[in-house]
Amino acid sequence: MNGKTAIITGGSRGIGAAIVEKFSSLGARVFFTYKSRAEDAEALAAKTGARAFKCDQTDRAQISETFDAIFAEAGKIDILVNNAGITKDCYLPLMPSADFSSVLEANLFGAFEWTKLAAKKMYGERSGSIIFISSVSALAGVAGQTNYAASKGALCAFARAAAAELGAKSIRVNAIAPGFVETDMTAKIPARIRREHAEKIALGRFGSPKEIAEVAAFLASGAASYITGQTIVVDGGLTACV
Repeated sequence: MNGKTAIITGGSRGIGAAIVEKFSSLGARVFFTYKSRAEDAEALAAKTGARAFKCDQTDRAQISETFDAIFAEAGKIDILVNNAGITKDCYLPLMPSADFSSVLEANLFGAFEWTKLAAKKMYGERSGSIIFISSVSALAGVAGQTNYAASKGALCAFARAAAAELGAKSIRVNAIAPGFVETDMTAKIPARIRREHAEKIALGRFGSPKEIAEVAAFLASGAASYITGQTIVVDGGLTACV
């Protein structure tokens, strides 16, 4: 990955931050976006040498402006990791339509904008790797997450279709579907519920962001040169036990 240029959306915390750290450690020139908590983004940038850009994943004009700024500085885009996303969990009969729409806008339409922009640049270079961070919610039903599951399932389908379309230009597109991972999001789960979830996982524990970052690094590397259109499930055996 040495000398490659990578963009990671939503890179200031959790899985995104772990990917920023991993890619930077492998010699990539890394740019990442964040929406809030600028102090986290600044600390990560100082730690890794990556460049941080504030960008609202639901603002398409802002995405375009941010991409142009990154490309003007980098001159090329080799890797895009669509990690940015939100959750607004609620049981279906009570879910506001606005919450369903906003989750799809951030998780799916935001990823579409970034992918479209990156693909145009990669097309000319006849190479590139695009990775979507999906979720096992796309594969196994999770109560209260119809909006999130719909957005993440769409990313898996998006990856397959984009892989078929872009493969002729040697652009690979894949998705990663993490299970329960130790992040700010899962830290809010009550201890009793966490134990119940862990009992359903073959390995008996939640994963770490670094374990997801390792898979992202593999998919972005030449070692995965013949892998495209796939969703790699990284869930400790959760879906194997369903």
